[in-house]
Amino acid sequence: MSHLSIAGLQLELGPEDNLSTIEREIDSVKRRYPWVQMVVLPELACFGVNSKLAVQLPGEVENCFRESAMKNDIWLIPGSIYERKGDCTYNTAPVINPKGEVVARYRKQYPFLPYEKHVENNDNFVVFDVPGIGKIGLVICYDIWFPEIIRQLTWMGAEAIIAPTLTSTIDRDIELAISQALAATNQVYFLGLNCAGDLGYGESIVVGPDGAIIHKAPTTRNIIAMEWDFDHVRRVRERGLLGLGQPLKSFRDAAIHYPVYQKGAGPGAYADLGKLEIPAKEPLKSK
Repeated sequence: MSHLSIAGLQLELGPEDNLSTIEREIDSVKRRYPWVQMVVLPELACFGVNSKLAVQLPGEVENCFRESAMKNDIWLIPGSIYERKGDCTYNTAPVINPKGEVVARYRKQYPFLPYEKHVENNDNFVVFDVPGIGKIGLVICYDIWFPEIIRQLTWMGAEAIIAPTLTSTIDRDIELAISQALAATNQVYFLGLNCAGDLGYGESIVVGPDGAIIHKAPTTRNIIAMEWDFDHVRRVRERGLLGLGQPLKSFRDAAIHYPVYQKGAGPGAYADLGKLEIPAKEPLKSK
């Protein structure tokens, strides 16, 4: 079997405690689509963007999601949660299997600095296996702006990428373009699942391994139930995108070493960019 039935929940959520709402929505989607094997939620769906609401993992909140996964017999990626570990806060996405086991926790590698303050970055890469179906890589929101992460996950075997997202800024159209490009250049399924309501602008996107947009959500609540065929990924990789480009094979076979990635390369031209900080207000110029 190479098919995975997945539901992305683009929900209209508020900035505080959404846990009970999310649990009801998971139960509802399983009743409506009993064939669904995996449910995914957006970034920071549970408690919003307030890092002061960070929780311990493992802990009570994660246990609620574990119970929901077991009850509904699903794989569950409950978006992400601010995780408190010692003096550090991380933006963390658990991966829970139908037995209620946490098989992975992914910590966002690139917090949205300088705006996502007081959140640490991390260098973990997560690819998890859905037995008998395929391998899935996990990133969070701003991570998609760094194509090296997706390339690494693909190299690790990912055939699909899931990106819980929380975007309430005017660059969502750029993220949609990036999502389509990442799917095509890495020949993967790609789900960029955004929040709606008070937290985000919606417009979640699903792209196939051939670069085709499967679904683009509106700005309001949208339950995205679909089926991914991992044999389709393998065929596209074997025969090429639309029978044409085979970028993974070309990347593998080309004897190219990128100086920017070599040890001791230094910051290069990046050194002249200044500090990573919120732009200052510029004074108005009088005539």
